[in-house]
Amino acid sequence: MDGAVRLDSAVRPARALPKTQSLRQRRLVHNLTGHGFLIGAVVCFAVFSWYPMVREIVMSFQRTRRGETTWVGWHNYVRLWHDPSFAAAWRNTLTFTLLALLIGYALPFLIAVLLNELRHARGYLRAVVYLPVMLPPASALLLFRYAYDPGQAGIFNYLLHAAHLPTSQWVQSTSMTQPSLVIASTWMNVGSSILVYLAALQNIPGELYEAAELDGAGILRRLWHVTVPQTRLILSLMFLLQVVATMQVFIEPLILAGGAGVEDSATSVVYLMYQHAFKQNDLNGAAALGVMLMVVLAGFSVAYARLSPKQD
Repeated sequence: MDGAVRLDSAVRPARALPKTQSLRQRRLVHNLTGHGFLIGAVVCFAVFSWYPMVREIVMSFQRTRRGETTWVGWHNYVRLWHDPSFAAAWRNTLTFTLLALLIGYALPFLIAVLLNELRHARGYLRAVVYLPVMLPPASALLLFRYAYDPGQAGIFNYLLHAAHLPTSQWVQSTSMTQPSLVIASTWMNVGSSILVYLAALQNIPGELYEAAELDGAGILRRLWHVTVPQTRLILSLMFLLQVVATMQVFIEPLILAGGAGVEDSATSVVYLMYQHAFKQNDLNGAAALGVMLMVVLAGFSVAYARLSPKQD
């Protein structure tokens, strides 16, 4: 018996050892799998995001002529500063961004609040508001280009004429170009913002609205004291994303106004980059413009993140 006990005690550690090795092997395989997926994502970002960004910065300080590249320092930036379209491009871009915030930032939130209060046909209405997002941007803008026709053939002028209101030249007018671009851009992108706001609204506890109703709060007070504070994080994030997106406006002026528009009324910074790169074969100037835009957006993002109230 003593010999059998000793034999069992000597065998037990030998049986436990393979289980420990098997557990370590599984952990090693899981770690290698996770790192493999991570390495793939890092390589994709390095090749398609980080390298082009670094290459753009380097090109902005160079000049390439007939296959020869020379270092010119700040020459490209100084040359762009004296470009007649440079100031107009930045002015138009900032105007478009401000108008897009006035129209396209508050409107999706208000529509989402309205849809969230409905009890019937909620799914149908969500599909309807998201339909413009499903259209290719070029197709949607071609429809707006037809609607913006300055004659009676344009649907907008036809409706204004039917209502006995003065018609407009829309993108053919220097004063109406930017509002026309903002209307088209808002119509195309409002559906995505509405769905994001709806998801945030549905996470608000119903008890907060019940308590506000018991205190005698009306619709506007419930919206201001319950809805807005509970969705402040999403509102802050959407504000930042919208500024970054609208500062890079390109396809709207390209299709609706032919690029520059009347007297450079539609020229944006990104469209000016397109002109330098593909019209004038000035890749270094386009790179300098891209670096300027990147610095402006990065500075705004950092300042906004620091000035925004901290969320619990």
